[in-house]
Amino acid sequence: MNLPKWIKRFGASLLIGGQAITSTVKGRINKSDLIDQLMEAGPGSFLIVLITGIAAGTVFNIQVAAELSKQGLGSEVGGLLAIGMAREIAPLLTATLLTGKVATAYAAQIGTMKVTEQIDAITMLQTDPVEYLVVPRICAMVLMAPIQCLFFFAVALYSGQMSSTILYQIPPSIFWNSVKEWLIVSDLPFMLVKALVFGLLIAIIACGWGLTTRGGPKEVGTSTTGAVVMTLITVSLVDVLLTQVLFG
Repeated sequence: MNLPKWIKRFGASLLIGGQAITSTVKGRINKSDLIDQLMEAGPGSFLIVLITGIAAGTVFNIQVAAELSKQGLGSEVGGLLAIGMAREIAPLLTATLLTGKVATAYAAQIGTMKVTEQIDAITMLQTDPVEYLVVPRICAMVLMAPIQCLFFFAVALYSGQMSSTILYQIPPSIFWNSVKEWLIVSDLPFMLVKALVFGLLIAIIACGWGLTTRGGPKEVGTSTTGAVVMTLITVSLVDVLLTQVLFG
């Protein structure tokens, strides 16, 4: 049976991810490269998360606070924003941002190494390319995705509170009381679980697409685009499943 190319690459990516996770559990981590990958997925991405978080919190409030205020429910704006951000918007938007910023870099870097035969050279030196290249990237994303998500959530809440106060004269105390009333204990841990799973998927698919790149330099761009598309589709589908399991 001749399967579509994307299915074969997705299957290969999952196998590569499984091998990388096994190596991680066994402690086979390239620590020298791990620091660089942590910087890429962490401080290197903080600015876009900050800007998008401010925009998301403000836009959400512009859309919602106006309607609730008209109906005399302005005191509930904070809680609605907190629930929406924690359960859906923060982990999903953070994953989308990291896909655009980090996954593209992973797929392009590893894809370039593949077509220029640097992966073959690593293998000839009796070094496992999965342990050397994939494991640090997976570890970095698993560690930094929840941190970025929490940062996004905090920024969005504060920008929402400021816009509520400035645009709709909702006192900060009422806003934060609403947040406390609406959020439940499990919301933030479940939000971080979502972010962790999304980070793992982003790294696995991006690295898998990079390692399965074939051809010349032109294919690197095609492979990078394919990695982004497949990552976004997979994250969206997994998000539906996690939302039902965690919040359903």
